[in-house]
Amino acid sequence: MIRVLDEKLFPVLVALTMVAIVASLGLIFFYAPVELTMGIVQKIFYVHVPAAMAAYAGFTLASVCSFLYLVKPHRHWDMAAVSGAEVGLLFCVYVLISGPLWGLKAWGKAWVWDPQLTATFVLLLLYGSYVLLRTFSGNDERMRKIAAVLATIAFVNIPIIHYAVRIWGGLHPVVEREGGDGLSDPIKLTLSVSMAAFLLLFAVLTWLRFRVRWKEHEIDVLHLELEDIARTREAS
Repeated sequence: MIRVLDEKLFPVLVALTMVAIVASLGLIFFYAPVELTMGIVQKIFYVHVPAAMAAYAGFTLASVCSFLYLVKPHRHWDMAAVSGAEVGLLFCVYVLISGPLWGLKAWGKAWVWDPQLTATFVLLLLYGSYVLLRTFSGNDERMRKIAAVLATIAFVNIPIIHYAVRIWGGLHPVVEREGGDGLSDPIKLTLSVSMAAFLLLFAVLTWLRFRVRWKEHEIDVLHLELEDIARTREAS
């Protein structure tokens, strides 16, 4: 199954990702309008929001696969969960870098303890803790399950981030506020293409990370088999 995905589907996925990235860059710099108040800095919006969606995708994958691992502990669920969390962390760090750059122009400060920003930082800590726990747990089955419980519970923070502005207010902008004018067609198109590009990039990176972990698992199995053969020969 993995070989089929590598040989047939993965090259297509990479090609689509490259096309989407080039198209999104073209739309961001040459098609999307320059915002009157913030100027060119507002274009961070077209990478900040899609990066957040890619982070959510990674953490959702980690939580779902962790839950499945708890229900039926196959190693591929664990490897998929860790891969999703690792790539999700990459995008989440990017969100927490691009956001303050945007905020410095919009608010005059790079960081304020806005509810949504704070909840996003907590999300980084939760899944960062999960990745660290899995990294140093080795082949301990009990520790893998403890980490899976953490990843499953951490998912609760994602809807908290989404509704933080509506529940607690704050300075963080909302893409489309109720009763507002929404987004113009050029902005919607640019955001949609950029969103597709980031999600495709997420899929590529996650698959590559999963494949590495799968190969590592196969090597570990081979080492165990060689050790068994060596012990058998010594006993005989």
